[in-house]
Formats: sequence, C-alpha cells, structure tokens
Amino acid sequence: MGKHRVLIANRGEIAMRIARACVKLGHEFVCVHTAADTESGHVALAKSLGGAGALYRICSYQDPSEILAVADACGATAVHPGYGFFAEDYRFARRVEKRSRPLVFIGPSWTSIRDLGDKINTKRIARGLSVPTIPGSDRPIYDEMEAVELAQTIFAFQREQGIEEGCVLVKASAGGGGMGIEEVYDLDKFRSVYRRIRNYAKRNLSDEGVLIEQRIFDFNHLEVQVVAERGGGKAVHFGTRNCSVQSLGRQKRIEVAPGFDPASYAYQFDAANVLERITADSVKMSVQMAYDNVGTWEWIVTPKGDPFLMEVNTRIQVENGVSGIISRIAGRPETEAGVDIIAEQIRLALGEPLGYSQEDIRFSGVGIEYRILAEDPANRFTPCLGCIERFSWREEPWLRLHTQVPVLAEGDAPYEIPMDFDPNLALAIVWGENLAQARERGVAFLSALTLTGSDTKGESLRTNVEFLMNRTQTILHF
Repeated sequence: MGKHRVLIANRGEIAMRIARACVKLGHEFVCVHTAADTESGHVALAKSLGGAGALYRICSYQDPSEILAVADACGATAVHPGYGFFAEDYRFARRVEKRSRPLVFIGPSWTSIRDLGDKINTKRIARGLSVPTIPGSDRPIYDEMEAVELAQTIFAFQREQGIEEGCVLVKASAGGGGMGIEEVYDLDKFRSVYRRIRNYAKRNLSDEGVLIEQRIFDFNHLEVQVVAERGGGKAVHFGTRNCSVQSLGRQKRIEVAPGFDPASYAYQFDAANVLERITADSVKMSVQMAYDNVGTWEWIVTPKGDPFLMEVNTRIQVENGVSGIISRIAGRPETEAGVDIIAEQIRLALGEPLGYSQEDIRFSGVGIEYRILAEDPANRFTPCLGCIERFSWREEPWLRLHTQVPVLAEGDAPYEIPMDFDPNLALAIVWGENLAQARERGVAFLSALTLTGSDTKGESLRTNVEFLMNRTQTILHF
C-alpha cells in the first residue's frame, strides 16, 4: 500500500477520527468545511496536523460535484465519506470509482451498498441464506391493496400468538437511522399511514418502496461489527453491541459492548448462544455477498431469545469505537488498548490484506458509549438551539472522548451549535473490566462533565446528560 491523500468528505468528530487514523497509517488527508463549521474542532485539527493546505472551504457537504472538485484540486487519491451524507449513496461511490480520474472509495464496493442498502432486498438475501428476519414483506410494496392485505395477515398472526394489542411497522425500504418509520395499531388507520410513508419515501429517498413488518415488542437492539477484506474473500467480526437505549425517534443514545452480559444478568434464554448465532450469521452473510469493508449487521432479539436480522449498514457507524475499545488482535501490540476500526477500514479499503483471523481476535471488558446532545429528553428529545459557554471533562485512562466542540472555560467565546447537521455534541466511550465497573466509571464521567450554555431565549441550555446518567443503571435490561 503506497502513500495516499485522503479527502475526508464529512465534518465534526468523525472527520477528526478519520484524520487521526490517516496520520497513524502514514497517509495525508484533506478536510472540508462550510461557513457554519468555521469554529468546529475538525477545522482546527486539520490546520494543526496538516497545515493550511489540508483544509478547503465549501458551500455544502452534500454537493457531490463540489466534493469531487476539491478532490481534484488537492490531488486526493481516495475519498472517505464518514457516516451520513454520501456514506451509503451507491451512486456517489460508483461515481468516485468510475470517473475519468478514479479515486478509492473508502467503504464497501458500490455494488454492496446498492444490494444491501435496501432493507427489502437485504431481507430477501438473508432468507435465501437461512438467516432469520422479521416476519413481513421481502420486496417493495407499491400497491395499497396488497399492503392492506399483508397488514391484515400480520395482525391475524399476532392475535394467534396471544398479542392482544397488535402492531404493524410501515417503513421506507430505502430509509435508515430511524427515519421514515411509523407504527400502526389500528387496521382502520393503516391506509393513511401507508400513504404518508410512501409519499415521504418518494420525496426524500426517490424510491416509493415500503416495507410492511410485524412490530416486535420489548426487544433488544443488537449490532454485529463486521470487517472484511477487499474482494470479499475474508471477513471477521469485532463482537456485538447493544443499542437499545434510544430516543423516541429511535435515535441511539447509549451503546454497550458486548451486547449481552450473562455474567451480570440472568436472561430467559442462552444469551451466549444468541451472540454466537448472530455473529456467525452476520459473517456468513458478509462472505456470501462478497462484502469488502466495514459494515454493521443490525438485529433485534426478543425476550425469548429469538434473533431477527433487521438491516445492514454499509458504512462506518458512530458507535464503532465502543466495539473497538473491547477488542484486541493477537500479534498487534498497539491494539492492547483497543482496535481502531476506522484505521482498519482505511487500511483494508486501500488494498492491504486482513492479516488476521477470527481466532486472533479476543475481547476484554465492557465498553459504554454515550451520545451527548443539546436536547430535552423530558420534551420528546426536542433539540435545543443555542450556544455552549463552558465545556470540559476530566481525562481518565479508561475514557475516550470524541468531539468537535472546543474545550471552553469561563470567559472563552461561546461555541454556537450548528443545528443543520448531526446533533451529537460529543461521544464518550468508557471501558471497564466488567459491567459494574464500566457503569461506575460512566456515572463518574457524566458527574464530572461540565457542559453549560444558553438557548436562543437566553435560558439555560438543556442537555441529555441527566438522562444518560439515569439510563446507565438499566443498560442491557429488557
């Protein structure tokens, strides 16, 4: 693998993590930023690590032509999309690879993004490999009458299972991140919901495809972190994580790795066996599909221990670090404090072999990741507009904190929160030798965190720190 110059087509903390990974691997990088992000940490880091030539001003993170124009201007040889924006846009990935001056797309092949980016197609592929999926449609439903008939069938099935108050999920097949999903408890209201989701999908995703599924109640949301070699011949997993603590809009707030802890809780099922099943099925599906970079297989697990594959995220995820902090690779001493999965992603995308097998990977301890936001959990997690006036935390050997917000002491100029983008202010990853210690350290971190400011009305800035602290006591519970 020769030396590359990587254009980071993203912002904030993920751009900062990618830049640091590039430096670690010996590659150059270039960051982009908009006017709203002038004070963002990724701008300061780019100047610090790469100098003035490592930073370009753009009008929009979502203009592919502008992004690629910067790539040409700076002589980039690869593009890293981060998460969001172009990360799961197979058309962008294809354009990057097939243009007159081809670039390496740091992510899976565009065909993998296309084939696994559609929830319905993913379900069809999974069923063909005997991977369990949620009961419901396995192809886009465009006809309203067909959708109604399927909903009737699912409601009837739920009644047979003894579920008194049944529920059907109506989902945009090309959606993701908890968007374009509604629950229907009454068949009489199904038609209006179906039309609303179909219109949302057409307007925002350019695809009217709708997925009709059974709503699984009281489930845990688990993920399997898969890492695969270019060409798709080899794949491994870096364990599981539990992402069940979410906002009302199904946006994750706390992630825990591993996904279950049989040593701490008595589950109604063989939790270790469930973890083994979903990791094996995820890797099997990755190999069969010739998947060739990082990806996340998302599962739901019922209180009886029944796992169902929900979807595949064909990108690096926000929570990759909590999987990395509990992972170790034999023969790689730099991973004794955790695996940098972003660095692995870059290394593999640029053509290096995997270099290790599943037997070389071991897991140590428990990791907890907190997503810190300016929002009001008591008011349906409504985002809080305003500025941060003080922001600091206590450094600890067991803590990793990723943020684009500058450290602010009393008297420093406030940081205005840009609300046009991903609302995360910071990601804090805590490690402990076991769940009890990780929880204790998590509470200690949150208690010592300083995060204050004012909203647009001049009132105190609302954050989710107290919510995170309270939910720490119930993580991994059903």
